[in-house]
Amino acid sequence: MEERKIAIALPVTGEEEWLAVKEPLMSGWITQGPKVAQFEKQFAELHGANYALAVTSCTTGLHLALAAMGVGPGDEVIVPAFTWIATANVVLYCGATPVFVDVSRDTFNMDPEQIAAKVTAKTKAIIPVHLFGLCADMDAIRAAIPDHVKVLEDAACAAGALYKTSYAGTLGDAASFSFHPRKSITTGEGGMVTTNDGELAELMDQMRNHGATMSEEQRHHGPKPYVLPDFNLLGFNYRMTDLQGAVGLVQLPKLESFILERAKWAKFYRKQLCDIEWLRLPQEPKNGTHGWQSFVTYVDPQTAPMSRNKIMELLQEKGVSTRPGTHAVHMLRLYKDKYDISENDFPGARDCNNYTMAIPLHNRMTEEDYQYVVTNIRELG
Repeated sequence: MEERKIAIALPVTGEEEWLAVKEPLMSGWITQGPKVAQFEKQFAELHGANYALAVTSCTTGLHLALAAMGVGPGDEVIVPAFTWIATANVVLYCGATPVFVDVSRDTFNMDPEQIAAKVTAKTKAIIPVHLFGLCADMDAIRAAIPDHVKVLEDAACAAGALYKTSYAGTLGDAASFSFHPRKSITTGEGGMVTTNDGELAELMDQMRNHGATMSEEQRHHGPKPYVLPDFNLLGFNYRMTDLQGAVGLVQLPKLESFILERAKWAKFYRKQLCDIEWLRLPQEPKNGTHGWQSFVTYVDPQTAPMSRNKIMELLQEKGVSTRPGTHAVHMLRLYKDKYDISENDFPGARDCNNYTMAIPLHNRMTEEDYQYVVTNIRELG
């Protein structure tokens, strides 16, 4: 088979996105404005949320939501030990303490059975992560926490994913999505916060714009050019630009077809790789829809022909890009040192850190690309 170079992920952008940026550039309204507002409206409608607010990234969206929920010093927020570092970092941004809970080696998501033991009188919120596009077990998570604890979904990977019959982004008090280029749809950087809580939405809307009591559009189109907004609370500059909003408006209608295509090739992988005993394949929801942001496998260290890292090196030599699923946050130096944590304190997250392997899955791959990936994995033994 002819050797190829297959990236772990590539965004699907082209002439349509290029032309979409022209309108805000020509109009002169480049910062948050009508394109962002339209993007927010369509994103909320697609996911069945009452409100959507565009922000600069999923990370800033998570921080914005926690801050609007009143999370601060002295509070604790429960987070999974296996996730991108931002999930824990946003808790520190608020001056609160992240409390780690282990994850399942099967789903890579937070283990609901271990949550109740982590709840204290200081617990203010919990951040379930829908990792790689598979929604966390939200019913079990809800059952494990008191009613007053806020639920903030880290839906970075889960645009278009369903838990039972409800979309990610409507399963908690608020949620934050990512439009990073490794996600199904992209605006370069960028994110979206969703909620069904009108008061929370209004507060987040104000806080993402420095805490101003009126938006730039309101000031610009108002009859009194001398009026400046009042600032009655501390806010942030987390506004998405209309350039990004214009790209998002082109990308969003493609989301469903992107996910369906990824699901098709995820099924292909599952069929072609299912007899490899040392490679465990990702789970699909029994009732719902996987978002398939990534196809993350688990290399069994007991039966694999060589170490996970050696497997990744050999695939790289053949032009097949792979990556670890993500990292165990409790094993990163910042958190390991700050909270005196041992890597063995969360063995599920430790093993996911050491043995997960994402293989290429994106909307710019061809049938030949997918067959090439399979062939090279099977040749490993």
